[in-house]
Amino acid sequence: MSSSRHKIPKRFVQFTKHHPAVAAAYDQLGKAVHADGPLSSRERALVKFAMSAGARLEGGAHAHVRKALEVGVSPADLRHVALLAIPTIGFPASMAAMSWIDDVLTDAPKRPRRRS
Repeated sequence: MSSSRHKIPKRFVQFTKHHPAVAAAYDQLGKAVHADGPLSSRERALVKFAMSAGARLEGGAHAHVRKALEVGVSPADLRHVALLAIPTIGFPASMAAMSWIDDVLTDAPKRPRRRS
């Protein structure tokens, strides 16, 4: 994982070193809940980001933005989720979600733009 977009937070790395059995169980739980339902990986990624944004979990939102990008969710899709949050969780929470998207996108290495 060379880019900062894929960087695993230091706190999580330390957690897995100190509690490998718990980390493995946590990973297995995540795999189980993802597999036990009809949503696509793209839909799950959008939902997970939305829940993190709604709960005002900055670290979780960052992680779910990275994961969403990995499964092909576009920045525009993520921004639309943040925009949809305005009437539900409020303007300030929506602005926070937008900034968390930008945090990850700004941290990512710049790619050359495709010509249309």
